Amino acid sequence: MRLLMISGDRSILQGKKGAFFYTLEELSKHWERIDVITPPPPGPLPPAGERGGLFGNVFFHPSPRGLWYQPWWILIKGDELIKEHHHDVMTVHEFPPFYNGLGARWLHAAAKVPYMTEVHHVVGHPHVGSFQEWIGYWMSRVWLPRWGSSMAARVRVVSEEVGDLLREWNIPEELLCDLPSLYLDRPLLAPDPSIVKSYDLVFCARLVANKGLIEVLRAVAHVPDVKLLVIGDGPQRAKCERRAASLGIANRVTFAGWLPENTDVYRAIQSGKIFVMNSKSEGGPRVLFEAMALGMPVITTSVGLVSTVIKPYLHNGLLTTGTPADLQKKIKSLLYDEKLRAQFSVNARESTMPFERVAMIKQYAEALKTIATPHPSLRS
Repeated sequence: MRLLMISGDRSILQGKKGAFFYTLEELSKHWERIDVITPPPPGPLPPAGERGGLFGNVFFHPSPRGLWYQPWWILIKGDELIKEHHHDVMTVHEFPPFYNGLGARWLHAAAKVPYMTEVHHVVGHPHVGSFQEWIGYWMSRVWLPRWGSSMAARVRVVSEEVGDLLREWNIPEELLCDLPSLYLDRPLLAPDPSIVKSYDLVFCARLVANKGLIEVLRAVAHVPDVKLLVIGDGPQRAKCERRAASLGIANRVTFAGWLPENTDVYRAIQSGKIFVMNSKSEGGPRVLFEAMALGMPVITTSVGLVSTVIKPYLHNGLLTTGTPADLQKKIKSLLYDEKLRAQFSVNARESTMPFERVAMIKQYAEALKTIATPHPSLRS
């Protein structure tokens, strides 16, 4: 069977081996061919020879123009690909401004290939991080019930939080398909006790307002001598570096930037005593559960799947409201209690056992295959 993916993820085209790369590595085993339609990556397009044959059967088709052109590119290129390769099913990653969803609707109307809409998280839910997120939330509120789900064969959600919200928005129960996207590679997530704990706290995320790094920096400023490692890059990096300097903690905060391989990230995460995740909204978040699988004690906001995994009675993590004052309180309570950290470490790793990568991606592939139909040219 053949799969057409409509995605906004351009990380692979930028030469990055992130979550999408490792998802496709396993997903490719379940399909004869996968074609991925994406927006153009920043900078020049990679040579055609570098866009095809990833894992032997995954091919990328970035748009030659900007985001404004994306719905037309999905229709034009998607129809061309379907006519040539006879895809059985499509999947579309939905997020504001919903150019993927609009293009998928046009392509479905033209080619009649069924598709799954994937809502990994709703921007601005449960908490809005910026005015832009407020706009994104209301765009989602209007688009998803009226157009984003009306032609889809299934609507995938990755957490109870998102599923409950879409039910409130009157998306039919029979369309909803709950498939978490926490694909944890257990062999790679084995704790390494030889790694020196050079930092007290580790933060890992794309550096945007929603991730709450500013609040973490303000909390660190009120906990003497605490050292923080920040893994990741993004448009707010310069602002965060300036804030660390203005708070007088620049010498206690290390910005490591983007690390090229998962294994590099995992080693860096383990160089701290505590992992902090302070997002206002998330689908997973994957990196938090990777840290837990590595045996890291964690402090986290209750977003995405967090509330279903981290429970006070399980002693597997601390929940925070995300304010600097609460973060400061939780950091002190965990940092100064080595026995509690050790307990959290063991329990956190145990809590992530259900999210094994191979089994969960197989479940995802099988869910897509249940809505697949043979291409008209192949039907008897």
